[in-house]
This record gives sequence, C-alpha cells and structure tokens, in this order.
Amino acid sequence: MTERTFSIIKPDATRRNLTGKVNAVIEDAGLRIVAQRRIRMTEAQAKKFYEVHAARPFYGELVEFMMSAPVVVQVLEGDNAVARYREVMGATNPADAAPGTIRALYAESVGENSVHGSDSTDNAKLEIAQFFTEADIVG
Repeated sequence: MTERTFSIIKPDATRRNLTGKVNAVIEDAGLRIVAQRRIRMTEAQAKKFYEVHAARPFYGELVEFMMSAPVVVQVLEGDNAVARYREVMGATNPADAAPGTIRALYAESVGENSVHGSDSTDNAKLEIAQFFTEADIVG
C-alpha cells in the first residue's frame, strides 16, 4: 500500500553536507522524495515538533540542537513508507544500526543521529502538516 512518511535530515547531517548522500540511501530503498525543503527551524517549530518529549530531561537540549543549523524536511512516498523508512534509518543508537542504514553510515551519536522519521501513519500526517501543505507535495 502506498503511503507517506515524514523525514528530517538533522543539523548534524546538513552541517556535514550529507543531504545528497542521505537522499541517495532513501531513493535506493525505493522511496520517492515528493516534497523537500531546507529550513532553519524556529524555537516554536522545534518545541511544537518535539512536544511529546517536553517532560523529558533532554527536551531543551533537543530543541537547541534542532535550531543549531539548517534541517531538510521531507515527505517520502512508497509502499509501507513509514515502516520502510524506519528500516532504512536504522536503530536510534548508531552502534546498534544495521550496516548500510543511514544511521550506521552517518550518525555521530544517539543524540546526533542524522535523521528523524515518523513512527506511525497517524504521526506522519501530523508531522507533514506542520511543514507542508498538500499543494507543496508533487507526487
């Protein structure tokens, strides 16, 4: 079933000019990038996006990190896109990530793990809507 998921190429990856390399891994996995925008996340955007973690001790640090350099927000499309992209990203801890996954290839640490991907189709819809309108998405 074709579905959409949301991706962020995080500041640690954009700082190292890895956008093209990350996109190649995404596309090689059979996912299509149907919308993409390079932005500098505002404090309000970062706080809203990660509000699910607001009570966690790392929340402030995470918000600061996401504002520290440009990010690339993306809409990906493909068969079972949410599950497929989570597989392509690899484990949150790069030490546990399977070879060839984005995090195994490019992540620097658990915190600076290069990419974010939606964890469910419902969250994908909410996350996409924070950064894109339907008119932005050119399937």
